[in-house]
Amino acid sequence: MKLEEIIRSVTVCETKGATDIEITGIQMDSRLVETGHLFVAVKGTQTDGHAYIEKAIEKGAAAVVCETYPETLHENVTYVKVADTEDAVGRLATTFYGDPTSKLDLVGVTGTNGKTTIATLLYKMFRSFGYKVGLLSTVCNYIDDEAIPTDHTTPDPITLNRLLGRMADEGCKYAFMEVSSHSIAQKRIGGLKFVGGIFTNITRDHLDYHKTFENYLKAKKAFFDGLPKSAFALTNADDRNGMVMVQNTKAKVATYSLRTLADFKGKVLEDGFEGMLLDINNREVNVQFIGRFNASNLLAVYGACCLLGKQPEDVLVKLSTMRPVAGRFDALRSPRNYTAIVDYAHTPDALVNVLNAIHEVLRGNGRVITVVGAGGNRDKGKRPLMAQESVKQSDKVVITSDNPRFEEPQDIINDMLAGLTKEDMKKVISIVDRKEAIRTACMLAQPGDVILVAGKGHENYQEVKGVKHHFDDKEILKEIFDNE
Repeated sequence: MKLEEIIRSVTVCETKGATDIEITGIQMDSRLVETGHLFVAVKGTQTDGHAYIEKAIEKGAAAVVCETYPETLHENVTYVKVADTEDAVGRLATTFYGDPTSKLDLVGVTGTNGKTTIATLLYKMFRSFGYKVGLLSTVCNYIDDEAIPTDHTTPDPITLNRLLGRMADEGCKYAFMEVSSHSIAQKRIGGLKFVGGIFTNITRDHLDYHKTFENYLKAKKAFFDGLPKSAFALTNADDRNGMVMVQNTKAKVATYSLRTLADFKGKVLEDGFEGMLLDINNREVNVQFIGRFNASNLLAVYGACCLLGKQPEDVLVKLSTMRPVAGRFDALRSPRNYTAIVDYAHTPDALVNVLNAIHEVLRGNGRVITVVGAGGNRDKGKRPLMAQESVKQSDKVVITSDNPRFEEPQDIINDMLAGLTKEDMKKVISIVDRKEAIRTACMLAQPGDVILVAGKGHENYQEVKGVKHHFDDKEILKEIFDNE
């Protein structure tokens, strides 16, 4: 594509050099630049792309988009100056990849918890309706049935548009996408057109990045503020910020709730570790999911399907066949007759949701043993809260490592223990080695008890000092069960 066509999508302050040149690719990482590429110099949270302009040119960049010109200007390179490269990169990528979201229906799911479950179930639902569908999620990206591994909840704008472009080229009719607060704040979704947005809930998370809860809330709200009039905005009326999210949106607002009147109203009639009987808009349906938080997630899926034109009866039939997403309330039965649940809960609120769900089913018949840690180099403020919530709702707590990253595991554990009283500590043991912590929990369990192994869910690695070592909570449990 010609450079002049690509830059029409942004406000250009000035250009130096020819704009009728052919561009063969677009990059914001100088290491990936090849001959004929356009390099966009973005000021990131860690590094400033302007420092890598020379490197990008050495690797063959034909043009550079920047906010300030470098000291040396090369004759055979075109420089395009814009006011904000972070804002421009998404729009440039959208244009380069042929505006993919004008060719498919993209729905974004945002909130602290439930994004993965809702986006993945919508992907599965619409595939079961016979469509080709794309998925962009924390666990894995999919172009119909082709799995593409993922590193971030929402990829960078160039990767994002490349994936969406492939989805459109391969005939996908729908795409469902987790929209993280980082991606909204960093304008990674700039240039994309959404036909709908879903809000799950909002609680403390990512304050290492956003600094305040208000900034985090604003980032989520900005997604709904940007939805067009033709889109829908489906919000959780049970969350106290549910209506705040949609107060300035131009989109058509719809609500879902387990507690109050809403467009999509649900009620848990029966529950067990095998699933629930739900009432959704006065129709009963058996589902293979556990816990009120999952009932809420399923309501969002039901509502979105209806808003996308599907018949309620058809949606309920499909819902009854759906299975939980990997690492989300994944229940395993031990030969010694206790239950182990693996869950991705890594925020205080997600932990509360899962523990509440366990207590709803147990109804006092059995103890709860929780294995929990906290990630390194992330929001330190939630560490004592994670420990407090675990102790509050468990009979025994084993505090251990999660992904320590570049921190010492014992330091993270100490931060968690700092939130506990002397009385709390009677319930707690701390074991740095996560495998040993899980094994200890299993040894403590009696028939009828439930062990919650929280924090890592679907992850099959443990990140220590920048290296990902193979580690899978579910595998560890199965290995222990085999030897019981």
